[in-house]
Amino acid sequence: MLDILYRDEHLIAINKSHGLMVHRSSIAADVEEFAIQILRDQIGEKVYPAHRIDRKTGGVLLFALNKEAEIAMQKQFMEGQVTKKYLAVLRGHTIHQESIDYPLRKENGTLQDAHTDYTTLQRVELPIPLGKHPTSRYSLVEAVPTTGRMHQLRKHFAHIFHPIIGDRTHGCNKQNKFFLEQWEMTTMLLHASYQSFLHPVTGERIVIEAPLRDEFTGAMRVLGFDLKIS
Repeated sequence: MLDILYRDEHLIAINKSHGLMVHRSSIAADVEEFAIQILRDQIGEKVYPAHRIDRKTGGVLLFALNKEAEIAMQKQFMEGQVTKKYLAVLRGHTIHQESIDYPLRKENGTLQDAHTDYTTLQRVELPIPLGKHPTSRYSLVEAVPTTGRMHQLRKHFAHIFHPIIGDRTHGCNKQNKFFLEQWEMTTMLLHASYQSFLHPVTGERIVIEAPLRDEFTGAMRVLGFDLKIS
């Protein structure tokens, strides 16, 4: 059963688990369960995705309950009117605050402007040698993308040489192998923690927050992060 974070007669939001696909895709033809199908069966109503998040990303996923709300919310997402915040565990020690302005290329080769702000919340250093380094360093950051490009956070953090732990496409294979062998972890440590937008019907400011999934807090615990995030 999906964890419902918000619901009214027009919108519904869930706390998606890491690894759950939003909808059926040709790239994962063997997958039998999708968030859209599970939610439809759970509430007994048709639902429409208002946006997308990666399969391996957990956290806030918003659906509309009618076509009018779907169109209105998709417009807000496309025009950058939805405030989104993410939590991520990165390789290395990041600086306190940084803005990443780095254009990203679409599949057709076109470059798109892309901007991400992030703040470092915590840093840890483990007495575990990795490669040429005598210790292993990690950072917990809060990221705020002001554009919504495909895999934006994953690509931006890889660009500044602090890839997201568990990101197999844009991350560090050495770190991912280390997490698998050391702690049997395969989760990508990226969580959509917050959304804020104007309700498409009432105009009210809606704020939706998603608590961290067990997979994410488990990783934080073994790495020694303080689970009281501040």
